[in-house]
Amino acid sequence: MTTAGWANKITEITLFVEDLHRSKVFYQETLELEIIYEDESCAVFDHGNTSINLLDQSNAHELIEPAQVGHLGDGARFQFTIQVPDVDRVCDELKLRGVKLLNGPITRPWGRRTACFSDPDGHLWEIAQVLE
Repeated sequence: MTTAGWANKITEITLFVEDLHRSKVFYQETLELEIIYEDESCAVFDHGNTSINLLDQSNAHELIEPAQVGHLGDGARFQFTIQVPDVDRVCDELKLRGVKLLNGPITRPWGRRTACFSDPDGHLWEIAQVLE
């Protein structure tokens, strides 16, 4: 099978979280995402064509063994990017909701204006505007 047979859109992202309630509040209230499913160990949010699954990290091992579950403070390993039409406006909205930006907005030499923030478990999110 070639990659063309399976390389499609990313439909789900699972984030291992230390405090499910705290993270659920962040995604629901701060980012204003809608919950589409939840139980005692997870909360799944709708983000357009992608679902974001917050999974209590105590349940993560069974999904990824023999790999180890990383912990908050181990350092960044990835960043999610959301394209927006106006980074400055979105930054202003995030600040009003209590989000502390890690950087930005910054105009990048590769034709984007970006800003970065993290969720309560240290997962990094970038908002990016394509400059014309």
